[in-house]
Amino acid sequence: MSEPTPEQETERPTSLGIYDKPMRSSVTEIEIVAIALSLIWLVVSVVFLVLPDNAQGGGFVVTMLAVFMPVAMIWVAATAMRASRIMREESTRLQTAIDAIRQAYVLQQQRAAISNEPGVSKKLDEIAQAAKKTESALATFSTKRTEPARNAAPSATGDQTTLALGTQAGDIAPPLGTDIFIRALNFPETQDDTEGFDALRLALKDRKTAQLVQASQDVLTLLSQEGIYMDDLRPDMARPEIWRQFAQGARGRSVAALGGIRDRSSLALTAGRLKQDPIFRDAAHHFLRRFDHMIVTFEPEASDADLTALGDTRTARAFMLLGRVAGTFD
Repeated sequence: MSEPTPEQETERPTSLGIYDKPMRSSVTEIEIVAIALSLIWLVVSVVFLVLPDNAQGGGFVVTMLAVFMPVAMIWVAATAMRASRIMREESTRLQTAIDAIRQAYVLQQQRAAISNEPGVSKKLDEIAQAAKKTESALATFSTKRTEPARNAAPSATGDQTTLALGTQAGDIAPPLGTDIFIRALNFPETQDDTEGFDALRLALKDRKTAQLVQASQDVLTLLSQEGIYMDDLRPDMARPEIWRQFAQGARGRSVAALGGIRDRSSLALTAGRLKQDPIFRDAAHHFLRRFDHMIVTFEPEASDADLTALGDTRTARAFMLLGRVAGTFD
């Protein structure tokens, strides 16, 4: 193994910092060259200018200037070269320190995202389990309602008919209140959020709302795998009239304010996943279609405050993010 050179030893990482300041010798090769040039010039000057008889009277001053002025210029140049070299070394060391700090910051962010992911995944799993329990209860309820209809079929006479066997609980359930609908699209805040879970259960009884909730849950789960969480996004909120224009069919720049997500990291990760993962791409487009259908029916009866509240839900933030990446607002 070869011995490290002096230059390598001076830039070895230590525990006190990223790089120690190099131990420079007082005399470098620049000073050595300057001393050699000065001596050569002095010898030449003495031989050709001082020894002759011309170095008398006024010619003596000119002779001294001719002897020492080049020496002064040599040392000025040597000093400038040494300062330039020091500046280059400091610049290189500073750039190395900045790169190391940037890498440490990225690693810290990645570790923070990994540490936060289990909690969000647990929350989503709890939501999924609650949805499955609600769907099972709905299936049992629907079965109990259809069985009496089948038993009563033989006693029907003439034009009297029973309820259609295809009738589902979602078709006869009362319409959701606006507050409950918006609360369901935001999902429960915590596992103790009773109000949120109650709103979610009621929303799952409505067939169309349940489809949107399921599509939203799918994309939120897939986005969390990239470390993207809706609670971390702070979008620019669009005015209610922009939502109304979108619901009435406007697209492109006229509704560009809906794409209020500005987080470059989330946009880049989502765009990459959308291009590379066909499952994520299908889930995203399915969710965007469901949201389009929902806003068309929701907007006519919604107030400006309702549209503002809708835009602040996790489902709406996912729509803003995916819609901007998919080019809906271009």
